[in-house]
Amino acid sequence: MNDLPIGENVGQETSSSSVQNSQFERSIGLISNFSLGFTYLSPLTAVYSLFALAITLAGPPSIWWIMIAAFGQLLVAIVFGETASQYPITGGLYPWARRLWGRKYAWMAAWVYLWALVVTVTSIAEYSAGFVASLFQYEPTAMNCLLTTIVLLILCMVVNMSGTKNLARVARIGFWCEIVSVIALGIYLLIFHRAQPFSIVFDTMGVLAQDGSYTTAFFSASLLGLFMFFGFEACGNVAEEVKNPSRQIPVAMILSIVFGCISAMVSVLGYLLASPNLQAIVNGQVTDPIPFILRDALGTHGANLFIVIAIIAMLSCILSLQAALSRLLFSFARDQMLPGNKWIAKLSKQNVPDNAMILSCLLPLIFCVVVYFSPDNLARITAFAVIGIYVSFQMVVFAALKNRLKGWKPAGEWSVGTWGLPINALALAYGVVAIYLLAQPADVPSFFDRWIVLIGLAFVIISGLLYMFIAKPYGKSQAPENDAIAHAAELRQKRNAA
Repeated sequence: MNDLPIGENVGQETSSSSVQNSQFERSIGLISNFSLGFTYLSPLTAVYSLFALAITLAGPPSIWWIMIAAFGQLLVAIVFGETASQYPITGGLYPWARRLWGRKYAWMAAWVYLWALVVTVTSIAEYSAGFVASLFQYEPTAMNCLLTTIVLLILCMVVNMSGTKNLARVARIGFWCEIVSVIALGIYLLIFHRAQPFSIVFDTMGVLAQDGSYTTAFFSASLLGLFMFFGFEACGNVAEEVKNPSRQIPVAMILSIVFGCISAMVSVLGYLLASPNLQAIVNGQVTDPIPFILRDALGTHGANLFIVIAIIAMLSCILSLQAALSRLLFSFARDQMLPGNKWIAKLSKQNVPDNAMILSCLLPLIFCVVVYFSPDNLARITAFAVIGIYVSFQMVVFAALKNRLKGWKPAGEWSVGTWGLPINALALAYGVVAIYLLAQPADVPSFFDRWIVLIGLAFVIISGLLYMFIAKPYGKSQAPENDAIAHAAELRQKRNAA
């Protein structure tokens, strides 16, 4: 399979001969593919970013959002898995949406997803810069953070451009750093530094919403889980670089969520039960509780060691995000959806889309410059990232459900059979509820800040629609579209003939 042109095994076509002759190298095995999705999902980043917010909003029971979101996204992953198994094509959401519905629909799904990825890379890089400053003990000024993010993004780009094998190696290293920094540390805290009873996860500790309801307070903490469980789709973004992708990609996606849930639960439980003064954290009196807990449990040197491991894990997360973004851009350009498509869709001697990778580094850098001139904008430009990803996910889930109702039975090598339809319906219901929760207005006086999530999403959607109708990029490619039922029948016919 290493000698196949891009997408040959799934009937991918393109009108550009220079692009058509390009080919990836299938060098990613199951463990590396799983590691890629897991490090992109990065439980460490989500836990460290949102632990304080969630505990302040809803107290210790907010930990249950990890399991709720993991179950919901597991349903989504099964839908993606069956789709990826039938269409193991580089680019993930874009080619899936194209083959399930059509080119215009795919354009919008991928456009929303693309900018959500760009902003996610920006936020992770900015957050990592604070860890680097803490480790090397320099002042995290706006200029220092900008320079640090530039170095981190370029470093990750260079590693990505050195070849898929190096990406896989670093993903495996990042995986073990995640395991050490979340599971091993969580277990250590639970065994040797437990200061609270296990029953604390059912104790609201007096938290109530402004309307006096705990239910409202609990739902306000949903971001802890919703922010954590995306990234598994990266396993499918590099489909044409994966060995036996039709079987391995669905398994890697599911493993990413299962291990992500286990590690996040152990980590948050460890921090909760090891907290010497949990009530102060719930009351908001400790603004950065995780370093506070770690210093008490590990001492200064132990805390610094954790920071080193955390930096490596975050760099691996950025690498995975860049890889996913570059493959999406490559897939877009291969179907002539972007200006300069021939340049973007060119592969290097290392079988890496170098030019798409350069864009995957440059676009987040532009946002980092915006953050430098106005640090408060970091929260604003990242506000729509999670809802943008959920919207693009659900566009694929909805397209899959539409085809199932018309008779589509996924014909890839991995399938859940008759369970596919109810799982697809439940995945869509979960996604709609998640989007509703993410779209809730913030409790702030400014109208712009209160509705920033929907404003950001509306800007991305409107700009995508304008470009689509003015430039008509969808009309330049002859790549297959809306052929899920026909292609499934073709695959079954080929298997029966064999």
